[in-house]
Amino acid sequence: MENFIEFSGRRIGKGSPPYIIAEACINHEGDIGRAREMVLVARDMGCDAIKFQIHILSDEMLKNTPQSDNFDESLYDALERTNLSVEEHKELKAYCCSVGIHYMCTPFSCASVDVLEGEIGVDVFKVGSGELTNLPLQRHIAKKGKPMIVSTGMAMDDEIKETVEVLVAEKAKFVLMHCVSIYPCPYERVNLGNIPKLQSRYGVPVGLSDHTSSIYTGLGAVALGANIIEKHFTLDRNMKGPDHSSSIEPRELGELVKGSRAIFKAMGEEKRIFPEEEQIKSWARESVVSLCFIPAGTLIANDMVSVKRPAPFDDIIAAKHLDDIIGRVAVTDISENSQIRWSQLGE
Repeated sequence: MENFIEFSGRRIGKGSPPYIIAEACINHEGDIGRAREMVLVARDMGCDAIKFQIHILSDEMLKNTPQSDNFDESLYDALERTNLSVEEHKELKAYCCSVGIHYMCTPFSCASVDVLEGEIGVDVFKVGSGELTNLPLQRHIAKKGKPMIVSTGMAMDDEIKETVEVLVAEKAKFVLMHCVSIYPCPYERVNLGNIPKLQSRYGVPVGLSDHTSSIYTGLGAVALGANIIEKHFTLDRNMKGPDHSSSIEPRELGELVKGSRAIFKAMGEEKRIFPEEEQIKSWARESVVSLCFIPAGTLIANDMVSVKRPAPFDDIIAAKHLDDIIGRVAVTDISENSQIRWSQLGE
């Protein structure tokens, strides 16, 4: 399998900056005006993409589907109330293109996949954690031949492996997203160590779909080599709705983007002395120095010498050789508090 993938004009994988997805989820509360505002915020904060959701509920769930604690109404009712129409999604995609940010959208059934491909025209599919084990849906998306981003929340290793085998059989190009589906997710359950583990096991790019209420784990994921960071965001965390409490606000989103790119730049493995370090090196390192006047012909003793700044150059003795000169003979007078040269010593 390839350890990189390309979409929206970007190469995603090792050696490329992390791709930052602002997850709007249903934090627009079904208001297209608010959704457009979120597009601008995500763009202005430097995100690569903003992601929405599309629901064709009759093809997706039964009305009596259980709800989790982060919902104060039935899941069906919440999604029906906040669902954007196909025309609104078309408008959002065109708006994203016009302002310079990539539009993404998550489907939850084969019907919504077909709408995203045929009517809206997405170039990448994001598949949520709830659909990881929906192998018919995974296969249906994979057959579209477009890149996939596949979240792995609520899944054990054998379930992830089963899905990967389906995607590989369909020759899909995909990214796996480590994810813990708790809203908000406590730090001690994030388990970022799964990111390098998934990269090693499957040889594909791996990202983090982050449900904590801060940016810290996203930054930590970049330091561990995450290729994509997906983060829920909201215009106001105090708004009513199931996902606001596990989302970050605009300023934090901007800090996540800046921090992620800074950490990526800092992850090089080269070890050398840079030109800018040379002037620091000149005063920061130490040389062997005399503590007293040492006449020619004197055997050098411990109490006559020490190490002090500045750094050695040319013939001056470096601090690491202090023990090597004990017992050597001074062949010239050595003044007090001066750097000692090899040429001033005999054998």
